[in-house]
Amino acid sequence: MMAGERRRVPPSTDNLPSETPRLQVPAVEYLAEVLATSEDDGRGDDFYGLLCETTTRLTSLRRAVIFRYDSARRRVRLAGGFGIDVGDFEDMFVTVESAPVARWALEQDRVIDVAEGLDAAVPVEYAQRFGLANIVCVPMVARGRWIGVIIGDRDARAPTLQMGERELLWTLGKTAALASMARVATRQHEKALQLEQRIDLARAVHEGVVQRLFGVSLALSGELELDSETRERCAEEVQQALVDLRTAISRPLGRSATRTHATLASEVERLRHAHPDLAIAVDPGVAISAPAELEPLAQSVLAEAIRNAHKHASPTEVRVRTASEHGAFVLEVTNDGVDGSAKRAGMGLRLAALDALQAGGLLEFGMRGERRWQVRLMVPRTPAE
Repeated sequence: MMAGERRRVPPSTDNLPSETPRLQVPAVEYLAEVLATSEDDGRGDDFYGLLCETTTRLTSLRRAVIFRYDSARRRVRLAGGFGIDVGDFEDMFVTVESAPVARWALEQDRVIDVAEGLDAAVPVEYAQRFGLANIVCVPMVARGRWIGVIIGDRDARAPTLQMGERELLWTLGKTAALASMARVATRQHEKALQLEQRIDLARAVHEGVVQRLFGVSLALSGELELDSETRERCAEEVQQALVDLRTAISRPLGRSATRTHATLASEVERLRHAHPDLAIAVDPGVAISAPAELEPLAQSVLAEAIRNAHKHASPTEVRVRTASEHGAFVLEVTNDGVDGSAKRAGMGLRLAALDALQAGGLLEFGMRGERRWQVRLMVPRTPAE
């Protein structure tokens, strides 16, 4: 959705008020402080909230939120906000179609302010719900890519947005876009390292465990009766294969699932809205939930299961269920539309299985009956959890 391509020549500063350069100095200082914020400070997750706070400190905006395109989930999501409860946006599905002001700002790569005719810029229910009267939309565009938008509001009695502040907002949006791309590049580098670690794991399992078990299978498949020495050797090889396997899967693979502020239940609702053709359903009267520490893993497995159902099957229903069984958290996603050509798991589910192992759990997937395919995540939990 935020994938538009548009080149832009930066606006001329010849006619800007003299205070504009002075305004941009603290803007750069504030943004440098935000960019220096690291995970070690305990504020990394609030990166976009800090950008919103910076924007309100330097401009006349009272409140601000940042919407950005999440390429992994292929949707626009709320990244952060300041001066407003971001929880109020959990049930909202925002696109450039539902909020035309965002499309205007991104297509033109300029700051758009709307004080009249809000119904043509944002959905009426949003304007009423948040008491909007004078909104400003700042594009986050870098190298022609639509990264997202900063949307804020001003006092209804505020004077017309002046050129100096408009240019300052444009600069803040541009810097926020570059900062966002830098964070994405960092995460991609981390994922590349994780993939390399997983390849190393697969190689270790193949060269150690698989080779040992293959030798045992050859010995056991022979027609001659095994003597005691050979049986003892086979037992030793199987035991060593188990040791190698435990060593391999206990190897740290880094953080697999991305941390999230959403819940499994809200993710089910989002996917139901995004894929109405799949008829995603839950058991009546049974709440969908996951332990807080397992939310990233559960949501990752759910997304992959739904993606597979959408891509490889034609279900009349996709049923999602969570439960606590025998001291373990269980997530099941079952679809009833598997045909003859869609009975093998893809790489996504195989990688999710490694994530489950890393969490001490197990991910099973396969046929359940003639046309049913089920993905089942099970993670044991201790009584203290």
